[in-house]
Amino acid sequence: MHRPLRLHTPEWFTADDSTVNVALVYPMQGPAGIFGPTCEACARLAAEEVNKAGGVLGKELRLLEVDGGGDPQAVAREVEALVATGTVHGVTGWHISSVREAVAPRVAHRAPYVYTALYEGGERTEGVFMTSETPDWQLLPAMRLLAEARGVRRWFVVGNNYVWPRRTARAARRYARTCGNGRVCGEAYLPLGAEDFRDVLRRIEHTDADGVLMLLVGSDAVRFNRAFAASGLDQRCLRLSTLMDENMLMASGPEATGDLFSTAGYFASLANQDALDFHGQYATRFGIEAPAPGSLGESCYEGVLLLAALIERARTLDVSAIGAAADTVSYEGPRGLLHLHERHVRQRIYLAKADGLDFNVLAQLDAPHHLL
Repeated sequence: MHRPLRLHTPEWFTADDSTVNVALVYPMQGPAGIFGPTCEACARLAAEEVNKAGGVLGKELRLLEVDGGGDPQAVAREVEALVATGTVHGVTGWHISSVREAVAPRVAHRAPYVYTALYEGGERTEGVFMTSETPDWQLLPAMRLLAEARGVRRWFVVGNNYVWPRRTARAARRYARTCGNGRVCGEAYLPLGAEDFRDVLRRIEHTDADGVLMLLVGSDAVRFNRAFAASGLDQRCLRLSTLMDENMLMASGPEATGDLFSTAGYFASLANQDALDFHGQYATRFGIEAPAPGSLGESCYEGVLLLAALIERARTLDVSAIGAAADTVSYEGPRGLLHLHERHVRQRIYLAKADGLDFNVLAQLDAPHHLL
């Protein structure tokens, strides 16, 4: 039996007809906590910009923070209680897929839920909308490009032991076969918070892998990067991650990121006007000492913008009406002018290579042919 949930809603946070209140669910602990501060900062910046432009339905948009880094069921109970009591009218934020799978069935029929983390694909729950990357748009074209440019054919997968890494690895097996008749020659899954990678590194060493697909979260990836470089395997295998931002890169250190590639819809080093404008706004608001607004934190900016656009388009908080209008919704942000298709944002995806403490964007990746 679960203990009754006690919500710790700040005294200043009121639920009334003058505001549209949104639960911002992001990691304040655990491996993903490393980029939690930039998730919060980016979401706050977006909310301030929405309010400066007139708010949502003419009302102030207010964010209530929820720690998304804890036990998935506990997070889901907290979010459900906020929605059920009318404390919040929508949900957004970056959190791992096991948290999304716990939250979605509890709240999506009651309030719009914009999920901002890259994920394994396949989410079909009504009322859930996705802003970030999926393997067919992100991983497949990256593996294809690395096969063509670097001859990578044999992959070893290292991931955390939950739904996103395992389902993404399943897709990677198919992708490897279509990218120059490659293959996945080994897989290893570790609990969140893993610190000892010696057995995994030995397994990689004993295979013929020439590429390592990293599906590790936050500080787990940081520790793996350091161990991988210390073992000397970085001289033999390149690494590709679909979850690696500038904060994780800096924590890893330049000596641990040789031949490390990342693929995402946004990098802080992008030099287009949309990204430059965002960086100027972020630096003006938070100062040059603020955490780097990489793809993971920036996704929370996207989430707030999309949630506001969905509600504005439908002119109501009703989930069914929002869903019915979703495919006509567009919004403009650091990733450009974006549209929804089947409740997923379609966007440009890039491949970048670590260069010291920053990413050098190498190419915009091709969209999947069957989705063009």
